[in-house]
Amino acid sequence: MKIGVISDTHIPERAKSIPGKILEEFKGVDMIIHAGDFVNIEVLAMLKKACPDVRGVSGNMDLADVRKNFPEKEIITVGKFKIGVKHGYGPPDKLIQMMQEAFKKDDVDMVIFGHSHNALNLKEGKVLYFNPGSPTDNVFSEYNSFGIIEINDKIEARIVKL
Repeated sequence: MKIGVISDTHIPERAKSIPGKILEEFKGVDMIIHAGDFVNIEVLAMLKKACPDVRGVSGNMDLADVRKNFPEKEIITVGKFKIGVKHGYGPPDKLIQMMQEAFKKDDVDMVIFGHSHNALNLKEGKVLYFNPGSPTDNVFSEYNSFGIIEINDKIEARIVKL
């Protein structure tokens, strides 16, 4: 299974739309996971044009219509793997600890999160922590990015710089 991962789109504040390169890439995925801060629910429609299976969580900047459609925490099972998804909040240097605490009872193989706008692909113990960065805002990062995950008998994740 191939999964497109995106977070912190901040539409329409940071951009009017998701970059075309991402939407093209996402036409070839089986699922899209958005790790929060859509801001506007219209982002869901943009993503569904590329792939009908869109999952996600709400973030700290999301409006009520996004929060109504997406929980703050989600666990997605793909084959034999459990993926935890949560946006995050507070100081960026504490996000890994926050995710460890949030999913400590869930026995997840991977945690997808956002908030910092900084891409991260880090294996700590048996858990892969993955932040796709932001495709529209690089005020906290040197580049814009998104992620691709491929799951077969193992999880392989990569950051794609724009």
